[in-house]
Amino acid sequence: MSSRPRTAKLPTAKTTDAKLTGLFIDMLAAEQGAGANTLDAYRRDLEDFSEFLGPVGQSFATAETQALRDYLADLDSRGFKSSSVARRLSAMRHLFRFLLNERIRSDDPAAILSGPKRGRGLPKVLSISDVDRLLVRAKELCAQPAASPTQRLRAIRLYCLLEVLYATGLRVSELVALPLSASRRDARMIVVRGKGNKERLVPLNEASRQAMADYLAAIEAQKPASKKNAAASKWLFPSFGESGHLTRQHFARDLKELAAAAGLAPRLVSPHVLRHAFASHLLHNGADLRIVQTLLGHTDISTTQIYTHVVEERLKSLVRDLHPLAEK
Repeated sequence: MSSRPRTAKLPTAKTTDAKLTGLFIDMLAAEQGAGANTLDAYRRDLEDFSEFLGPVGQSFATAETQALRDYLADLDSRGFKSSSVARRLSAMRHLFRFLLNERIRSDDPAAILSGPKRGRGLPKVLSISDVDRLLVRAKELCAQPAASPTQRLRAIRLYCLLEVLYATGLRVSELVALPLSASRRDARMIVVRGKGNKERLVPLNEASRQAMADYLAAIEAQKPASKKNAAASKWLFPSFGESGHLTRQHFARDLKELAAAAGLAPRLVSPHVLRHAFASHLLHNGADLRIVQTLLGHTDISTTQIYTHVVEERLKSLVRDLHPLAEK
C-alpha cells in the first residue's frame, strides 16, 4: 500500500506575524529593559494590527503604508480615542524600525505616517486639603472599635500605602513591590527599581517611616504564637497571589473605597492621581522641576513638563505679591 507524500505545511501570515512579534518583544525586554506591563501592551496592540492585516492579504513582512493608514482609519471608526490611536501608531513604528534594522524588511512603511492631532491634557490633581481628608479618614479607619483583626490590619496597611505614596510619588507598581528592607526604621532614603529596571533614591519622611513601623507591628501582633519566629516575606506588602505582593488593582480598589468614605468622588482618586499630587504640591511649594523629575523617575524632562502649569501659576503669584509695582 503506497502512501501519499506528506506536503509541508506552509506558515500562515498570522503565524509569521506572531513569530515576528515574539522577536520584537524579546528585543524590548533584553535591550530596552521594558517592563511586563509595557510588553503586554505592545503584544496586544500588534495582535490587533495583525488581525486587521490578515483579511486584506498582508502581514508585518509585506504590509504597505496604505494598509497602515487603513488600520488607523479603522481604529478611528471603532471609536478609539486619539491617545489610543497614537499609541498603536507608536507600536507600529517601533516594530517596523526593528524589522528594518534586522533586515527582515528593506523599507519602513510607517516612516512617513503622521499621528492624530491631540493636545496633552493636564493631569488630575487633588488639592492638599483633599489629600489631608484621605489621610485623616484612613487613620480613623485604623481605630474603628467594631473592626475585626483582619479589617483593622487592612486599614493599617491602606494608611501605610497612602502615607508612603504621598511621601514619595512612587508609581503604583513600584509601591506595591517595595521590599521589606524599605521599612528599616533608620532609613532616610529607599532604593526604588523603576521602569527599564533603573534604580533611583527616594527620600522618606517621618510620617511614612512611622506608618511602616506601625503596619509591621500590627502584622507581628496578629501572628499566631507558632509562627512568631517564621521567616518574614521579602515584600513589604505581601499577598498570597502569584506575584507574592499586593496587586495594583487591589490597592486601587481600596483607595476608591477610601475616597468615598472621605467624601471625595472615587472616579477622581487613584494611585496615579496621588503621584500627580505629590509632584504638583512640591512644585507649588517651590521645588525645582529637575528635582521633581529625578524623584518621579522620569528619563526625559519633557514628561515632567506636564506640571509646568503649576510653576507658571506660582511665578505669576510671586510677581503679583512681591513686585514693587504690583497693584495692591
